Amino acid sequence: MLFTAEQLMEFKAQTFAHLLVEENNHLLTLTLNRPEKKNALNPVLFKELAYALTYAKHSREVWGVVIAAKGDVYCAGADLKAFAGAAETTVSTVPEPSREVVIGNIFNSLHKPCIAKVHAPVYAGGFLIVCGCTHVIATANATFSLPEVKRGLYPFQVMQSLLNIMPARTVLDLCIRAKTLNATDAERNGLVSKVVEQNNLSAEVQSLVDEIFQFSPTAIRLGLEAFDNLKNIPEAEAHSYLKQMLGECIQTEDAAEGMAAFIEKRKPVWKG
Repeated sequence: MLFTAEQLMEFKAQTFAHLLVEENNHLLTLTLNRPEKKNALNPVLFKELAYALTYAKHSREVWGVVIAAKGDVYCAGADLKAFAGAAETTVSTVPEPSREVVIGNIFNSLHKPCIAKVHAPVYAGGFLIVCGCTHVIATANATFSLPEVKRGLYPFQVMQSLLNIMPARTVLDLCIRAKTLNATDAERNGLVSKVVEQNNLSAEVQSLVDEIFQFSPTAIRLGLEAFDNLKNIPEAEAHSYLKQMLGECIQTEDAAEGMAAFIEKRKPVWKG
């Protein structure tokens, strides 16, 4: 774990410098709050995201996550000046992780529904957030651009994340030609789940959250865990592993509740 159980227990007492945190009705909403820097990911924001997502993973009370952003850019990617050592005064009490933060890996191991609420352009490393989510709701104002090669760089980590979503040639074309996708193109290529009107974004995200929360959070968590683990399991062993996961799922309180509610013709009351 990046953080100890004791550190995670202090989550609600922490001061975040660049992240607005709200937990309500089993939903953890994280809002990137560095608009003056176009929500570029500096070391502090990386750490705060890692801490919040680790908390979400291990908290039984959190059934899903929404990642939103303030300002006219959703996320401009990594703050290269900050990572090069540029000084910045911030007040963040979030503890230091036990090892280097790799955002892509944190999203992979979250094992809970995660919705990107995208109202504005996404650049470069900001794709790591979008690709890491299970759902992406975007407005027509959202664009998706990989400008790294214009600056003598290459979107290495983004390429890996995109390969889980798009065909290889489409990914390589985006990376090599520094292409920009509008929201409609991003939806057609699988990067965006749904494009909505700007004034309907919050309602659409909440509607999706409400729909997901009708179903067993335990079953969804185990399903996402299996999806993650399948990447490292030989194909010949996949069905045996999934049978084992089904057996684990059947033994949960949520499975018992789901069956009882079905027999009694009532809505289930999930415990997660």
